[in-house]
Amino acid sequence: MPLSRRTLLSTAAALPALQLLPSEAHAASPPGDVVGKITVGYQGWFACRGDNSPINGWWHWNNDWSQPPAPPTSSIISWPDVRDYARTYQTAFPNLGDGRPATLFSNYDRQTVDVHFGWMRDNGCDTAALQRFNPTGGEGPIRDAVTAHVRAAAEATGRKFYIMYDVTWWLNMQSEIKTDWQNKMSAYTSSPAYARQNGMPVVCIWGFGFNDPGRPFSPEACQDVVNWFKAQGCYVIGGVPTHWRTLGEDSRQGFANVYRSFHMISPWMVGRITTIDGVDHFYTNVNSPDQAECNARGIDYQPCVLPGDLSQRHRVHGDFMWRQFYNMTRLGVQGIYISMFDEYNEGNQIAKTAETQADVPAGSGYLALDEDGTRCSSDYYLRLTNDGGRMLKGLIPLTATRPTPTMIGGPPAPDVDLAAGRPTSQSSQTQHYGSGYAVDNDPRSYWESANNAFPQWIQVDLGTAAAVRRAVLTLPPDPAWGRRTQTITVQGSTNGQTFTTLSPSAGLVFDPATGNTTTVTLPGTQVRYVRLTFTGNTGWPAGQLSGLRLYV
Repeated sequence: MPLSRRTLLSTAAALPALQLLPSEAHAASPPGDVVGKITVGYQGWFACRGDNSPINGWWHWNNDWSQPPAPPTSSIISWPDVRDYARTYQTAFPNLGDGRPATLFSNYDRQTVDVHFGWMRDNGCDTAALQRFNPTGGEGPIRDAVTAHVRAAAEATGRKFYIMYDVTWWLNMQSEIKTDWQNKMSAYTSSPAYARQNGMPVVCIWGFGFNDPGRPFSPEACQDVVNWFKAQGCYVIGGVPTHWRTLGEDSRQGFANVYRSFHMISPWMVGRITTIDGVDHFYTNVNSPDQAECNARGIDYQPCVLPGDLSQRHRVHGDFMWRQFYNMTRLGVQGIYISMFDEYNEGNQIAKTAETQADVPAGSGYLALDEDGTRCSSDYYLRLTNDGGRMLKGLIPLTATRPTPTMIGGPPAPDVDLAAGRPTSQSSQTQHYGSGYAVDNDPRSYWESANNAFPQWIQVDLGTAAAVRRAVLTLPPDPAWGRRTQTITVQGSTNGQTFTTLSPSAGLVFDPATGNTTTVTLPGTQVRYVRLTFTGNTGWPAGQLSGLRLYV
């Protein structure tokens, strides 16, 4: 069984200067099946005894594939929600906490793959990168069967897919990967569901340049493979080390030109980030300079976004993953790779997962999605991915605040800004400083009313009634916006015509020393429209607002 990608690699003590061959710069690619899209890494590597598969064993469910999974030999660290599958297989685990039998699914069953691609369709996952490890051994026949299932499911659901070779421990890779493509995999490019970018069929090679024993290939051998695929007319993605750009830490030396010969770069991130602070550190110190390097060389950039290892409590009920979506969207990346769709072995899956301890085998020690006290539906990370993709594509405003409720049909999370990106109106505006700037999540843009003409108002339409309990009002944080008091009344309405007072007229202080922010407590009345009326401003003779944020 291939080694996990999780393993952290040794750190290089020094980073020598890079010696690069000339690289012709060209514009980043236009939207296609990977650029501007959400791609999910799809393992598709689970099987069960009794599923009639060629492997006839508990493939990737248990360390000993001949035995049904049970503690302590099970090779997964998160438990799936299997309620959507028509066929599952009994394990040796105790029953689930609510008494249901502990069963698991097989990717050899076509209905399993159909279910997965249905989830992708329903949750904005545009493209699936089907992982293909060394197919020349005993796993080859079942991998071939799953590939056929993926094609059929992608065609039926309107998804795209491409082959993503993982070269881990594939020691004869240089010749055998070409043979596999020519004799088997290239035939799939005739499918209307096979992913294309810039008119070329997409193929990814994961693992070149990693500084570990499982990928011992020379730069020359790897460059030969990249060049060969490009000569076949393919758009070639490189699944590369995190520190590909500097040749440090997890990267071997001598691979600078190999990395820069890919059409798209997709650096690995699992195991590198575990906290929101870490996400921001990588954004500043790794992702941003990576994007700049790719821009300079005309390479498309597809960073990883991961939900976090559930078993290590990394997820923070989705805030960890949302911060990555936010950072990558504001960076302007060309695409996003979700690692992974179904990686129950590393706990980084977005596929449906046990919600509570009632849904995991009793006494197994597995954590459920509610591990931090916040109840999450089993499909929560699929829905979160959908919203992240919508933000990437500009279908919802850029926001650092997670918009996805943790439970289907539940109220918005208390920390979700209901006003973000919603339609606005105003009594007047000065020049181009319209009311939309108050809900665009940009702290430096702002609405300003006509001058010397109080009263003035600004209004937002939430789209549906909500029990608003808190309004956060801001001005630009620049110290040039000196301390001032604005006299404001907050009103609400269900129909946009008749308004009631939610907070009476009061002088609200905006002070750069405290971020030019003030908070108004509201009664929780159900309102769809919220209006702020300004009758005074000690700093300027107009109503002014850069941020209008509303919370339940």
